[in-house]
Amino acid sequence: MPEVSVVVIVYNDADRLPTAVESVLSQSLRNVEVVIVDDCSTDGSYDVARSLASRDPQRVGAHQLPSNSGGCGGPRNHGITKARGRYVMFLDSDDVLEHDACRNMLEAADRTGADLVSGLCVRVYTDSRNGKTSEWYPWLYDRTRTVDSITELPDLFVFDTLSTNKCYRREFLLENNLEFPVGIHYEDLLFSAQAYLAAGRITLIPNWVYSWNVVEKTANASISNRRSEINNFVHRLEIHRRIDALLDERGLSALRHHKHVKFLKHDLMLYMRDLPFLNEEYRDHFSEMVREYLDGMPPELYDLLLPIHRICALLLVRDDWANLMPAIDTLLNRNKLSSPLVERDGRVFWCSEHLDDPLARSILDVTDEGYHSKALTKLFLRNTLTRYEHRDGVLLLGGRIVNPLGRISPDAQLSARIELGARRRSLQTFRFPVRQVRVDGDGIEWQAVVDLRRRFHPVGVVDNVWDIAVLLTVDGEETRTRLSTGGMQLEDSLPVLPRLTRFTADRLRPEVSVKGHLAFVVTAERPAARRTQELVGKGIKTPAGRVAISTIRAARKAKRELSSHESKVRLYHEMTRRLPVRKGTVVFESHMGKQYSDSPRAIYEELRRRNVPITPIWVYSQSTAGFPKDVELVKRWSWQYLRALAQAEYWVDNQGFPLDFGKRPETTYVQTWHGTALKRMGFDEPNQKLLDAAGRKKFQNAIDRFDHFLVRGDHDMRTLVRAFNVPAAKVLRSGYPRNDALVHQAQEDERFGAPQRDAQIQALAERLGVPEGRKVLLYAPTFRAAPDGEVKRFEFPFDVDRFADRFGDRYTLLIRTHYLNNVVLPPSVRGRVIDVSDEHDVTPLYRLADGLITDYSSVMFDYSLLNRPMVFYAYDWHEYAEDLRGTYFDLREQAPGPFVESEGELFDTLEDLATVATEWAGVRQRFAKEFGECDTGSAAEQVVDAVFGQEGTR
Repeated sequence: MPEVSVVVIVYNDADRLPTAVESVLSQSLRNVEVVIVDDCSTDGSYDVARSLASRDPQRVGAHQLPSNSGGCGGPRNHGITKARGRYVMFLDSDDVLEHDACRNMLEAADRTGADLVSGLCVRVYTDSRNGKTSEWYPWLYDRTRTVDSITELPDLFVFDTLSTNKCYRREFLLENNLEFPVGIHYEDLLFSAQAYLAAGRITLIPNWVYSWNVVEKTANASISNRRSEINNFVHRLEIHRRIDALLDERGLSALRHHKHVKFLKHDLMLYMRDLPFLNEEYRDHFSEMVREYLDGMPPELYDLLLPIHRICALLLVRDDWANLMPAIDTLLNRNKLSSPLVERDGRVFWCSEHLDDPLARSILDVTDEGYHSKALTKLFLRNTLTRYEHRDGVLLLGGRIVNPLGRISPDAQLSARIELGARRRSLQTFRFPVRQVRVDGDGIEWQAVVDLRRRFHPVGVVDNVWDIAVLLTVDGEETRTRLSTGGMQLEDSLPVLPRLTRFTADRLRPEVSVKGHLAFVVTAERPAARRTQELVGKGIKTPAGRVAISTIRAARKAKRELSSHESKVRLYHEMTRRLPVRKGTVVFESHMGKQYSDSPRAIYEELRRRNVPITPIWVYSQSTAGFPKDVELVKRWSWQYLRALAQAEYWVDNQGFPLDFGKRPETTYVQTWHGTALKRMGFDEPNQKLLDAAGRKKFQNAIDRFDHFLVRGDHDMRTLVRAFNVPAAKVLRSGYPRNDALVHQAQEDERFGAPQRDAQIQALAERLGVPEGRKVLLYAPTFRAAPDGEVKRFEFPFDVDRFADRFGDRYTLLIRTHYLNNVVLPPSVRGRVIDVSDEHDVTPLYRLADGLITDYSSVMFDYSLLNRPMVFYAYDWHEYAEDLRGTYFDLREQAPGPFVESEGELFDTLEDLATVATEWAGVRQRFAKEFGECDTGSAAEQVVDAVFGQEGTR
């Protein structure tokens, strides 16, 4: 008797069936049988099955259904009745089992006594040139685990609904009468649900067991992918209803809750994406079924969806197609803003309809998406095609671009141009002017005449697909938009003249991309052009053609490798060996190129003030905005960056140049560091202690590059210097150059008996919109990451609206998140709470602020120099203090200001900030002395003297 029976089902797949069967017969577990069930094929598949059985009758059996069942359920059920093994698996004729699949699953079943064992399925894209694969819900299979009930692992029930990556105890199937439904698609969903619910024990193994072969570019979509057929959705919905009934029957409401969420996030959205391309009859039938199915679903399910998912679901249920179609555009293009939005009561909503309903109002609230606060250049605006005509090779186009919240005013300076670019990278791009562009309410109307006869000449062979974009310029700032067709009927193809003449191609055919955007395809309609295309196609398949293609691919691979991290590190070190040092060259970098700020800025400005003869180079990571205009700027990790570092006489930064870049002896590295330490740093961190010898050596080598390490006093010597193993000879007890301005500001404040604002700070206040005479509070929390370590959007730990309502007439609150976080403020607090996170340098903000609210950020050490009131809002102190990284001292005991842990305490403290200023003055002074004893206002001068000599005038 076989240990495992593998039921292989086939229908009109004679060519691939032998490969599937061979993947079973060649299993490392030899005692396996193959049960082939042909679903009444018409192409000779059954003859192939019988031939395979005749070669190995002991291990292969061939069976045929008398008539086609129309799906996978019938042949699989028949296979179960013919199986003899202790365990049963299912395999489709176009897929294969991995070599050790049966052995791994059988061993797990015998070891754990499981009724059902499931392993990792991998989708293999057989038409991919690069061996593309994707794992099927891999997080379920990151380790071996066994559960006694599917309720212990709802994600398995909800996500992995395949029947083919599993091994079932045959007696378990028979005892529970487990069969696939027949005559309905998506039979796997129901069968898997029944099996999961019936299983007394389920084991998951992290092994790759099943290869699901996928052909992406095919004209014949599989049954499950024929979503343009309404019956496809009818069947899927019916399967979901049957599963719901099973769960209700067993009283498993929590499991049904998980399944509903998955239906809303996945199943429903899958079909939603196709709605713009389907007819009205389909849409009406679809929406009617969805409304009926969603009726009665708990409203709280919407909270678990992405904003655009719940917006689409709501608008579909409300039968609001006018707002739904644009929303689906955002569903297809996640970053696109497809609605002009509306502001009500200080909140931003997707549309103005349905806002009288509390549930709809909550769902349509997109304030937290931050559309209202993003620069136009960072918004991907919907551009709906409103006109498409062509006459003798001239395109007449028109469109309407979303104008979010009317931000583009009628008197704005507008211009636009159309860009036709080859989808294949590094090829041609053609541009055409847009003649008419104007603001029209909540949209930007434009019209263009695109003469393709004279100005569009593709090569005609390698550049067959062309994307079209409209580049809109508003008051000098440009944003790129794509043309959403919105279901518009596009006319027939138009003539085109390629560079290789019309013998290669002669027509340009409009088409709609998978994202719903207008594109064009260069095609051949004339017989001569078609013959040329055929010859090119055949030529590619010849030995010479294959060599040419291989050469091109090798060149592209070489280009990618040249841009890799390893190649750049290698080239950098080659430069340090071959290129001379450029005397007087100083490379400045602050926070890995994100800012023109901090101590590197202060040192640079001191050098400039003294007219020291240097060649400054500033590093930027993304944008050059805010950096000096009169210096050389290089982008981090660019070739220019590598060369600048390799040849510089001086490096100055506050965080760390790339760890892999060694420093030549002729280069002097000034490490200013970026803050006094509360949390443990360097080799004191637990993660560093876990490094192996090679990892610790690499980290130490990076630190050993420092020639000067700036400190503020004894605390830094006990913490940073010791934790980084910096030799005492390299330590410069100068204080931080960035703090010189704070020391001078404190002296001015003391002289006049109150915080002062000079012309620079007054100009800053005006630019930020701080009302004249209004006091300013700065809220600067420390960095926070998501539980998985990912950078996340900052969420206020107090109600910002309540703060604005209570204190808005007394204080303007400036919010500055850590440079790795970002924040979105609702319009309701506009003018009373201001996001200053994009300000390059925080020092002027310190000087502007009459008080500081922070938590555990190192800003406390710098701000204390001003001797202005500080409040420590430590709402998650216990979580922070218990972090494995640990702290150098207990902030609760040494905080130079009130230590509060709730919103109520915070607000009550702010009510009397004058008392905080007075009563805590002595503590602040002692705190500043303890942690910044070297900050005397001359740090920049000391660094320039010590590092660059006495050149220039003071």
